[in-house]
Amino acid sequence: MSEQANFLGALESAGSTPDALFTVLNQMAEARVGARLFTLMMFDPERRQSRRIYSSQPDTYPVQGTKPMNQTFWAGIVFDQHQIFVANSIEEIAEVFPDHAQIQSLQCESVVNMPVVVRGKVIGTLNCLHEAGYYTPERVKALESLKLPCATAFLFTKLSALQEVSSR
Repeated sequence: MSEQANFLGALESAGSTPDALFTVLNQMAEARVGARLFTLMMFDPERRQSRRIYSSQPDTYPVQGTKPMNQTFWAGIVFDQHQIFVANSIEEIAEVFPDHAQIQSLQCESVVNMPVVVRGKVIGTLNCLHEAGYYTPERVKALESLKLPCATAFLFTKLSALQEVSSR
């Protein structure tokens, strides 16, 4: 079964959950680009807060509550310019992420953060981490093919949350 068919199957299933879509997205990212660590973050642009909604390594990077948005130059690239951020060394990662030692402990020394934009606002990011120097321009371009399925998964998550609230 193709990646797209797997994704559509997870989306169309009556009992589908956001986690089913996230798992397929993880598999798609691994197949197209590669990732030792794959995470998805959703953002509340009004509150400027983020929350991890999926992690391929939940013991190390668990799904958790909210945290303030990263206020480094990274935010300008990702949130203001809607551009993909790439850091291909642990030194570059350390400039942006305070958990760089934990990242390095996973043998990850490069990162790519792809913003997912809907109606002019970043609603989340798809994040892949790997060995130093891993995210070449070719791999970053391949990652861009996941923007539509990622946006679909994020919007599905928002819809699921609204349906849960309305059914109470």
